[in-house]
Amino acid sequence: MSHLSLKTGYTDLVDRLNRFPQGAPPSETLYKILSVLFSEREAAIVALLPIKPFTAATAARILKMDLPETRKVLDELAGRAILLDSDHNGEMHYILPPPMAGFFEFSMMRTRGDVDQKLLGELFYQYLNVEEDFIRALFATGDTQLGRVFVHEPVLSNDNALHVLDYERASEVIRTATHLGVGTCYCRHKMSHVGRNCTAPMDICMTFNGTADSLTRHGYARPVDVSEGLALLDQAYESNLVQFGENVRQSVSFICNCCGCCCEAMIAARTFGMLNPVHTSNFLPVVDEALCNGCGKCVAACPVEAMGLVSANDPNRPNARKAKVDEDLCLGCGVCVRTCERVSLGLRSRPSRVITPVNSVHRTVVMAIERGDFQDLLFDNRVLWNHRAMASVLGVILRLPPIKQAMASKQMKSRYLEYLVTHVKL
Repeated sequence: MSHLSLKTGYTDLVDRLNRFPQGAPPSETLYKILSVLFSEREAAIVALLPIKPFTAATAARILKMDLPETRKVLDELAGRAILLDSDHNGEMHYILPPPMAGFFEFSMMRTRGDVDQKLLGELFYQYLNVEEDFIRALFATGDTQLGRVFVHEPVLSNDNALHVLDYERASEVIRTATHLGVGTCYCRHKMSHVGRNCTAPMDICMTFNGTADSLTRHGYARPVDVSEGLALLDQAYESNLVQFGENVRQSVSFICNCCGCCCEAMIAARTFGMLNPVHTSNFLPVVDEALCNGCGKCVAACPVEAMGLVSANDPNRPNARKAKVDEDLCLGCGVCVRTCERVSLGLRSRPSRVITPVNSVHRTVVMAIERGDFQDLLFDNRVLWNHRAMASVLGVILRLPPIKQAMASKQMKSRYLEYLVTHVKL
């Protein structure tokens, strides 16, 4: 292992993380987080791993290590939920997930004694809630975002239900997942270590498919069946939690049940609301002013402060108030609708349908184009000089004026890339 510089292991790891569209801006706090989760040797190793899924044999060639030792290192990292692993026809494939949604969350999805979770919680709070660079980069850059909101299904009218596609239903994600796991809410667990957590349920955040397979095998999530998954979804509805999930149509990997006070996605939606940091559902609440009595329960329930009270303009009742929706901030989750005891709130379709990427490849490519990182996805083996050179050349192309970047146009993203990722194996 002499070819790996341990002194620069964490620096190289930060560079590696930031070649992915969901990166982690460097700061002293980030280096402290990584030093808790990785040894210097592990950081140096992970810094050389590809962005796309890889086998132990591929990693061994890159790391210049023998195969048994490489497999041992990779399995150890997967056992700590740093890497995700999955079996493909008898051969294990590995991938380094981004920090969020990824190994940051996984580190707090269960109570564990091999790392100092109180220290981690305090560091995560500093990095994500006090410092703004990470949240701004994750949620307020580009048009395509990591996550999207699922509408609360119980508040859908018969007419609303006709306009909800299967992939827009959290219940359908649960019913069709190949694997389903439930773990501790990272956000509320983190907040508990700084004395800021709320009383919302903790063991309620869900992972699916390959991510759930890896996390449940290694004990970071608890395997559940469909009926328990749906029961937990009902519990989330009753607790007025927002379903915030991966922004894809196929093979959704996670749905978090988010509160407005602890969860980064909801905090970002309040802080950077006008920048659309979270993709909304296809609905907006509508107020029946004849029924609304201005009780304010919908205002208290809204996790992003999109509901407010304004004058009812009633000359006979000068102090009367009514609910008003800020459509630019509204997530379309429907939490406000279920809290309205007078049934003065309903849902209507948004004027333009929200576009959801086909799968994680589609979303990642579009995010990379928008953030100027597309070259890193194409040429992510930084061990080879010619790949670095090609990445630099492509980086120049991507910095040309927008008219030269036809790949990043809305039409090309929605049509060309959708065709690409469904017909070509990247």
